[in-house]
Amino acid sequence: MEHIDHLKVFETKIEQDINIEAKDWMPDDYRKHLIRQISQHAHSEVIGMQPEGNWITRAPSLRAKKILLAKIQDEGGHGLYLYSAAETLGIGRDELIQQLHDGKAKYSNIFNYPSLTWADIGAIGWLVDGAAIVNQVSLQRTSYGPYSRAMVRICKEESFHQRQGYEIMAKMMAGTAAQREMAQDAMNRWWWPALMMFGPHDTDSPHTGNAVKWKIKRQSNDTLRQKFIDKTVQQAEVIGLTIPDPDLKWNEEKKSYDHGEINWNEFREVINGNGPCNRQRMSNHIKAHEEGEWVRKAASAYSNKQKLRVSQ
Repeated sequence: MEHIDHLKVFETKIEQDINIEAKDWMPDDYRKHLIRQISQHAHSEVIGMQPEGNWITRAPSLRAKKILLAKIQDEGGHGLYLYSAAETLGIGRDELIQQLHDGKAKYSNIFNYPSLTWADIGAIGWLVDGAAIVNQVSLQRTSYGPYSRAMVRICKEESFHQRQGYEIMAKMMAGTAAQREMAQDAMNRWWWPALMMFGPHDTDSPHTGNAVKWKIKRQSNDTLRQKFIDKTVQQAEVIGLTIPDPDLKWNEEKKSYDHGEINWNEFREVINGNGPCNRQRMSNHIKAHEEGEWVRKAASAYSNKQKLRVSQ
């Protein structure tokens, strides 16, 4: 009876758009879904620092380097907010990271593609962070309070990242023929992986049903993907970039764009660890984690010392 009462309170809060907080009762499946989603989000932010970090020493100007450094620092901070949100669900950060290293936890497929030229940094900021914003704006209204509040600051910073990327692409499209070619090449390589970021079609996603029912997700994968396409096509036209989709066309009846089919076989291959940079990304993360162990120990020792002083 007590379980039934708790479930009724939980469902009433969901129905009335009242946030579920860390100390509230929640179904085990709700907790498990949140841990999976938030940890995947956190892992993505941290792993996503790698393709951009590849260009810190090769940025074309001091201004570009400063902006890129600030952006990468932001991504690390986003991971921190999200790991902290996941910890409120009763799981430790060490366990979350171990799951990543063991291959039990995923991160976004997009970060397993290489950043070959400076134009890729523009494409990542504009397309990848642009896709993230579309998804994350709706997550500001997710039903779990700590996750919802973390997304407020993250979305503000991601908006800066998106503008930074678009500025790079716009400048290159206003430059030499070689620069325009480089920008278009980056567009061609990042467009389809950016669409994959939203996940499988709604009918093929095993997690969408409960996520929508519990208002963890406010909109479906396909709805969010369509929003991104409709917004981004117009931005590309302004600076003269071509969307690499021969089937893309305006649908007057539904007032949005029809688009070609995504290569879901490629998506599954990358998700399952067979993308261009999967092994490299994970090897780099494990190496950095192991080499940073002394820092974590020192910080923990200092924290414990401070707590001891307070208690005395």
